[in-house]
Amino acid sequence: MILAFPTLGNAGLDEDLSPHFGRGDTFTLYNMDSGEVEAIANTSRHRGGQGEAPELLAQHGVKALICVDLGRRAVSLFCDLGIKVYSGAAGKVKDALEQYKQGRLRETSPDDACTQGKHFHD
Repeated sequence: MILAFPTLGNAGLDEDLSPHFGRGDTFTLYNMDSGEVEAIANTSRHRGGQGEAPELLAQHGVKALICVDLGRRAVSLFCDLGIKVYSGAAGKVKDALEQYKQGRLRETSPDDACTQGKHFHD
């Protein structure tokens, strides 16, 4: 299973999470089966490209997004594509991966997604 983490750069498991999933420079992908790590550029419309971030991640076979938080519309897009969303992550990718493995993140639905629109709040 491939997990995606919105990130600020290309440092793999040592990269910081982006506080706003769609505006980070990269997405770090982690393959749970092989342990392979890959950073891909965020080419979605939020970064001046085309399409939505959930569509980009679906093209890479992502099955779950691990993030700080995100809005209702984004969660709906992920759900429509069959990608689960887990929010409440903090720190670097390796920290968020451990939080996910330990069951410390909440599976997020459109009903309980962030409604504040900034994604930099506590």
